[in-house]
Amino acid sequence: MIASLMMYARPELAGAHDRYWQLMRAALAERGIDSPGTLSQDAEEFAVWNAPDLVLSQTCGMPYRLWLHDKVTLIGTPDYGLEGCPPGHYRSAIVARADDPRQGPDAFGEAVFAYNQNFSQSGFAAPYNHLKPRGFWFKNRLQTHGHLNSARAVAEGRADIAALDAVSWRLMRRYEAFADRLRVIDWTPPTPGLPYIAAAGADRRATFDAVSQAISQLAADDAEALGLRGIVEIPAREYLAVPNPDAADRR
Repeated sequence: MIASLMMYARPELAGAHDRYWQLMRAALAERGIDSPGTLSQDAEEFAVWNAPDLVLSQTCGMPYRLWLHDKVTLIGTPDYGLEGCPPGHYRSAIVARADDPRQGPDAFGEAVFAYNQNFSQSGFAAPYNHLKPRGFWFKNRLQTHGHLNSARAVAEGRADIAALDAVSWRLMRRYEAFADRLRVIDWTPPTPGLPYIAAAGADRRATFDAVSQAISQLAADDAEALGLRGIVEIPAREYLAVPNPDAADRR
């Protein structure tokens, strides 16, 4: 068995995530579902998502619709209470350096765009779907393999602009001193947030109820640290309806 909640893992949140998982384990056990004693936070993401004994993990919307939707059980979507977003949805903050005089992403057409992965909804697909209809996509790109790395690349001048998951951006503003050197120049429209998944054949309702119970039992400081407000049901079709970037523009 394996479980992982690595998408928003940070050293500062390790204790809160561990306590959250213990509450979830107890709630799962009440419903006859066995689970591992600890989270595998450092496991490779695709190995976790494709594990045949996956009890629970969190994935990104773009991998879900590209590769996972017909291989896993969609449990539900945690709600992080994000401003400007319906429950269970999120958006991307498009950021530049605070001292960059350019206004709005349209002024950055020839700039270096930092992105985590070309299969990231918030770091790649969301800004692509926001900007491509306006007539451009970034030709000059720097792959960083993480939102934190993308933000740091902009702050340090190795890139000029990046799109950051709103939850990740909230955590950076809380914990990273360099975040003060960045400013939001635009927001992408909301899309369904990062869903919880389990292996194919998992008891979706029981697992959903166990997650809901665990969130409701979180201590107030842990709930605030993790940003969790609850879990909602967003149909798979809403994830699958989000457009993917053209293959040529992902190269």
